[in-house]
Amino acid sequence: MDAPGREWWRDAVCYQIYPRSFQDSNGDGIGDLEGIIQRLDYLNDGTPHSLGIDAVWLSPTYPSPMADFGYDVADYCDVHPDFGTLETMDRLIAECHRRGIRVLLDWVPNHTSDQHPWFIESRSSRESPKRDWYIWRDPRPDGSPPNNWRSVFGGPAWTFDERTGQYYLHSFLKEQPDLNWRNPEVEAAMLQTLRFWFERGVDGFRIDVIGRILKHPDLPDNPPNPEWRPGDRERFSQLWIYNHNYPDVFEAVKRIRKVFDEYPGRVAVGEVFGTPEEIARYYGDADSPGLHLAFNFHFIHERGHVITPWEAPVLRRIIANAEATVPPFSQPCFALNNHDRSRFVTRQNHDGHGLERARAAPLLLLGLRNTPFLYYGEEIGMADVDIPPERQQDPARFRSVGRDPERTPMQWDASPGRGFTTGEPWLPFGPPSPNVAEQDGDPDSLLSLYRRAIWLRKELPALRAGSLTDLGGDDSVVSWWRQAPGAPGVAVAINTATVPARAQLPFLRGRIVLCTARAREGERAGGEIELPPLGAAWIAEEA
Repeated sequence: MDAPGREWWRDAVCYQIYPRSFQDSNGDGIGDLEGIIQRLDYLNDGTPHSLGIDAVWLSPTYPSPMADFGYDVADYCDVHPDFGTLETMDRLIAECHRRGIRVLLDWVPNHTSDQHPWFIESRSSRESPKRDWYIWRDPRPDGSPPNNWRSVFGGPAWTFDERTGQYYLHSFLKEQPDLNWRNPEVEAAMLQTLRFWFERGVDGFRIDVIGRILKHPDLPDNPPNPEWRPGDRERFSQLWIYNHNYPDVFEAVKRIRKVFDEYPGRVAVGEVFGTPEEIARYYGDADSPGLHLAFNFHFIHERGHVITPWEAPVLRRIIANAEATVPPFSQPCFALNNHDRSRFVTRQNHDGHGLERARAAPLLLLGLRNTPFLYYGEEIGMADVDIPPERQQDPARFRSVGRDPERTPMQWDASPGRGFTTGEPWLPFGPPSPNVAEQDGDPDSLLSLYRRAIWLRKELPALRAGSLTDLGGDDSVVSWWRQAPGAPGVAVAINTATVPARAQLPFLRGRIVLCTARAREGERAGGEIELPPLGAAWIAEEA
């Protein structure tokens, strides 16, 4: 139950499902909504044998040509036949709610599919009533694109339309034309799609690339990035001054928030990128709020495509920056994995210790003051899968690093179909291990550690709602103190070194309530604690 007057999302642990890869119910090799329904008890059946998830976020399930696997939306108010029907979605929402699980859909406001009726009408002629629903411009005198902007997936961000003699803007694939959010009709139509789903019981949305919905009205050239070097990804060759986090975006976010406020209890979670200060701006202010939550991906990458190292000073800086910038009326929102980035186990396996770091990861993520998001398979230690060229699916693979390796099917067991499908999976499986079945009954498994962490977090007010105070540390240990009024405090300590290290504790009497080494749970600790290599612990204060 939610605390009186306290929004549910403040205490929630959320779980991202990539629907194509979670559970296939009909043997076609593609995960679907019925499959998700079949696996809901795994997420939360009300007992500690389940993960204890409070909310699920579904990557796009809308009708789509699948040029970018659903992020090219052809209809915002329906379900792709691969996944089911509107009725199946209604039943999924109802089954989630019956288990106390909220449902977040993915909303893609920056662009549609080029097969969306709006764009088909827009490109039909320059006189189309929907021409200004997208961003069309004449060529430069030499016939080249209107400016130098680059697509996130590489190449120019403009495609020439022979029929009407103009270029249209697409921040991603040419099949994903950008909507013109400066046209009030576009904004009104998009906000109405939110209401459609709120009326069907959806509890919120993860909002895709919200920082791009408004660009500089004059569309000037972006300046070159002085730090870019040949061999770096093309999209980082310029500074996104005029088409990313442009100041007009923040007022649009506040208008979007007003629709959420029409439906009490709904939550807006934005996919945003930038400095801690830029992330904080998406929250708005107390009198004019923006997003409820804005993703902070700095544990994955702080700058461009550079992987964030698992090092105490770096982790300490990320935590401190978030605490210092997020406004007091909200809280940070962290993730260690998602559908666009190499999985944690692979990213942090440069020395062969990726799985050991993965055991400390839930103690970090669930021990922070934040709304944490897990990515399916994270809880069993799924790693990237090598995809042979003939099986690759991701359109981004042609000009950047493909995202197929982190999107492979969930591994429920070691059978040929991994418990995911009876057919040929849309992407190949990884090795039979890890899988849920092998870890389910093992109290020392990563899955069991995640279960204990999530359910323990529900029991400890300091971890759900407490303040966070940095406890210092050194180059090996990052630690902090969580404290809620009238409740025992909890210290979180992470050893990022491959040798033992000591963490200082702010009390003399406590006990280890969660540890990467399960045998130490229940052990008394006070003053300091020795952590094993790459180990982590939660230590609860005792009177």
